[in-house]
Amino acid sequence: MTDKEKNRLSARAKRYAKVGTNVGGVAARMAGARFFGVTLDRGKNALELAAALGGLKGPIMKVAQLLATIPDALPPEYATELTKLQSQAPPMGWAFVKRRMNAELGADWQNKFASFEHHPAAAASLGQVHRARSHDGKELACKLQYPDMQSAVEADLSQLQLLFAIRSRFDPGIDTSEIAQEIGARLREELDYVREAKHVALYRAMLSNEPQIRVPGVWPELSTGRLLTLDWLEGRKLLDHKNDPLDVRNSLATAMFAAWWHPFSRLGVIHGDPHLGNYTVFDIDGKPAGINLLDYGCIRIFPPSFVGGVVDLYRGLERGDDALVVHAYETWGFKRLNRELIDILNIWAKFIYGPLLDNRVRTIADGVKPSEYGRREAFRVSRALKEKGPVTVPREFVFMDRAAIGLGAVFLHLSAELNFYKLFNEAIEDFSVDKVAARQQAALTQAGL
Repeated sequence: MTDKEKNRLSARAKRYAKVGTNVGGVAARMAGARFFGVTLDRGKNALELAAALGGLKGPIMKVAQLLATIPDALPPEYATELTKLQSQAPPMGWAFVKRRMNAELGADWQNKFASFEHHPAAAASLGQVHRARSHDGKELACKLQYPDMQSAVEADLSQLQLLFAIRSRFDPGIDTSEIAQEIGARLREELDYVREAKHVALYRAMLSNEPQIRVPGVWPELSTGRLLTLDWLEGRKLLDHKNDPLDVRNSLATAMFAAWWHPFSRLGVIHGDPHLGNYTVFDIDGKPAGINLLDYGCIRIFPPSFVGGVVDLYRGLERGDDALVVHAYETWGFKRLNRELIDILNIWAKFIYGPLLDNRVRTIADGVKPSEYGRREAFRVSRALKEKGPVTVPREFVFMDRAAIGLGAVFLHLSAELNFYKLFNEAIEDFSVDKVAARQQAALTQAGL
């Protein structure tokens, strides 16, 4: 075993111990309560879980927050507490940054920039972003991964089953095995900045005709598998505009709709991380003009048939065509369907599709807080499945569902009033599975994916 392998194994072992102690303590109390027939205070236990995870940084925080945004992955008490967790990790100090940059770009790395800010512009679960400037005066964003993230990810994913045990002990109506696999696959992809650079290229191509959406360019000569250098896109936080005039808020919401639905309906690709920090608003002539799409670590590329299922379900609900609805669920991979399970799944489907089926100007959901969007419907589905389930959630469904909820929350934050029916039908106007397949293959080949 090489020294590098020993160090990685040691780092992973330490991570196992730390994460296992914090999360395992909460899970052990749950198991004990179940064994002795004691009623567990779920609200209190949820607070303890949040406190345990709040003391950890790195992937486990990202996993916890991700779980909180997937309806039905966790009971509502736990989801509520986990959404409060902050993803900001303590940034690497300048000495640490210099060593990491030296490892990625070589000893003369500072000579490759005209300037490089010592303090990060942002710090998150897996890495931090430094602002820099190229020798030709271009503003840059350098995303630098924290050390030992591969070990940390593998250690934290091994503890993911403990978090899902919370779900299965209380509400066995949903089999979360596919959710766990999907989270693992996407989180491992987020460590690969070469792949993320290709995602950026893919989005630049897909959204090249959308003037309201800006995608940064990649600087390959200043990028590696653990360092990604992109154009710096100047902009303000999306929430800074929640009190703007309605026409401005509607314009920004329309841009968000296009950034999400157009790549999905035309090429089967979604931006799967609904975090508000992944979008900023750019100005033209001092006025809000569109959105900057910033992070491309969590991109989901779907089989064209899955996109076909999304459109079939929409049309089945619109026409009252039960056979088409069932066909859509089967296309997605739901198994052992019966009338009762279909009716339960339709509770969620009618919630997600409701605004898209309503041909009028409206909010995405009247009187609902962004943090509560989808929670009531998820609870109804969970309660019904507890009696009629279990049902296994297909893995492709996970990030589709998560992104839809995140997008809806953005519309609520902006209090946007749009004709979502019109926007959606324009997006699927010339839809066919064959067209999605052809476009997807061409775009992925061009991006090197």
